[in-house]
Amino acid sequence: MRRHLLKLSLLVGVTLLAFSLSMAHAETPAPDAFVSQISTEVLDKIRQDKDVQSGNPAKVSQFVDATIMPVVNFQRMTALAVGRSWRQATPEQQQRLMAEFRTLLVRTYSGALASVGDQQVRMKPFRGNAQESEVVVRSEVVAKQGEPIQLDYRLEKSGDAWKIYDLNVMGVWLVDNYRNQFSQEINAKGIDGLIQSLADKNKQFAAKS
Repeated sequence: MRRHLLKLSLLVGVTLLAFSLSMAHAETPAPDAFVSQISTEVLDKIRQDKDVQSGNPAKVSQFVDATIMPVVNFQRMTALAVGRSWRQATPEQQQRLMAEFRTLLVRTYSGALASVGDQQVRMKPFRGNAQESEVVVRSEVVAKQGEPIQLDYRLEKSGDAWKIYDLNVMGVWLVDNYRNQFSQEINAKGIDGLIQSLADKNKQFAAKS
């Protein structure tokens, strides 16, 4: 159960900023106020979409493209996860890395959608400067049962909106976690080896679905 909650927390972290494009703002909102404002709406959308909750691959992929990718700087997230080798990768390799990494994240965490129930996001006091171009927003995912799960965001300001480029669940940053995995693959087999490894994992996920 706790494993599903951890995955769900990471998933919620990515989706909390999902509706920013549909919300009109005269100016960039405070990052913590923005997350607090839309969190309930996002969770409600997941609860109401049974196809997404069931983990239907096509529906989940559509959900990700429509609500997550527009508000995530996924190129930066992937580049940070790959590390210094990103700069040596060709544009084609970079695109393939982004595509396979996206698919891996979707397939890894889509199963947690079925666990969406009475969870709520509780914001912690914002200690940063909302005028900065990069901030950390801290929160917790809470449910009627179990301990709260830490969920922090690294956000960057992009025009008049905020975009996510990293998440922290219970003290583990997503980018750092994958960077450690990716560096081993790159050291052993290079960039193409990492791409192939990600593709193989995605094929294994697909075969099980």
